[in-house]
Amino acid sequence: QVQLVESGGGLAQPGGSLRLSCAASGFVADNSAITWFRQAPGKDREGVACTYRRYNGIYYKDSVANRFTISSDRAKNTVYLQINSLRPDDTAVYFCARRKDPFCAGYTSGNDLAFWGNGTLVTVSS
Repeated sequence: QVQLVESGGGLAQPGGSLRLSCAASGFVADNSAITWFRQAPGKDREGVACTYRRYNGIYYKDSVANRFTISSDRAKNTVYLQINSLRPDDTAVYFCARRKDPFCAGYTSGNDLAFWGNGTLVTVSS
């Protein structure tokens, strides 16, 4: 059974950092295109980062570049999203997902996903 489980969210102050984890089971995450997307109340789904480690592909949405870092630990079959310099507009539920196709093109739409986890809530507030 394939599954993704996110963790690491919580309440953080503006300027702080969080590291989100996405534990994969039933498949090898590094052999897939894995994306992180977020959904804030009243807003559309937004893909923020994507990785396809098999071909060393790492991509970030322009609006989060320099603050977000996606990485993976093959031994743990886990993909991470490090978020630095948190801002209130980063508040959202963050999901990781396996894309339907083995590439990241179009990931910012948050569409074309095979499956995703239940998400982890990130709240940025002072």
